[in-house]
Amino acid sequence: MTEVATSDQLLVVIDPVARRTDGESVRIAKDVLSAGASAKVCLPEGSEEFARALARRGSRRPVVVGDDRALLRAVSVLHRRRELAGCALSVVPVGGAVALSRSLGLPAGAVAAARAVLDGAERRLDLLVDDSDGVVLGALRIPPLGLREAPAGATAVPAGAGHPWLRTCQSLVRTWVARPARPTVLAGPGPSRLRVEVDGVTVMDLDHPVEAVSVRPGERGVAEVEVRPLSVGAEASPVRAQGRTVTVSGADFRYRADAVVSGPVRTRTWTVREGAWSLTLPVAP
Repeated sequence: MTEVATSDQLLVVIDPVARRTDGESVRIAKDVLSAGASAKVCLPEGSEEFARALARRGSRRPVVVGDDRALLRAVSVLHRRRELAGCALSVVPVGGAVALSRSLGLPAGAVAAARAVLDGAERRLDLLVDDSDGVVLGALRIPPLGLREAPAGATAVPAGAGHPWLRTCQSLVRTWVARPARPTVLAGPGPSRLRVEVDGVTVMDLDHPVEAVSVRPGERGVAEVEVRPLSVGAEASPVRAQGRTVTVSGADFRYRADAVVSGPVRTRTWTVREGAWSLTLPVAP
């Protein structure tokens, strides 16, 4: 790790969601940062102002106060501007969705996180970049997390969709027509057959239905890939591989990259960028 000087000039960008959801933690973080360094506070009202603030940071070190989506937005902006490699990013996690921030090593609590900004050290981290210039900091999963199972033959309907009278009719039909028990299948937008290639080698082909695919940055520029075949009867063992490029193709599929669901797409390639970005983390005792 590279140590960070506490005398750095800071640009503190406070995400509007954090201001609305936890104003007290935002106030504490701002007070600790302002007491320990020369801090310019920016209060953007939307994504465009957020991006503009980062673009105009000058020599100040950017500090994002917000949840995982704010962290992802900051990394994406700097990546698109081709400034990510030369910019040490600091984050004070505030909000309900901060699991990604925690997994990266950022401390819990506004005071501890703000102190880590002032007294921490820069750590270079790997990054997954896809062929549409999207970024993944933690992990991606296909199909998205949270897919539920439904009876075979059922039609997946988003929660809250449809007219009340239609739902009533459907309920009556289900009551009147007795059906035998049937096996369950994945409902929703998830794929059933995918080709997964790691560094050009096929590790799973279209003739094998898959339950899930996960990819995450490993160490030293290598991605860790796990493919879970759809089990029939006995549980199928996952297929694991490592490589620098991962290509997934097949029928239209969606994927969850960190906190964002994207797609549908028919093919997507992710490439590991070793040490592509820098995050300020607490110094180990």
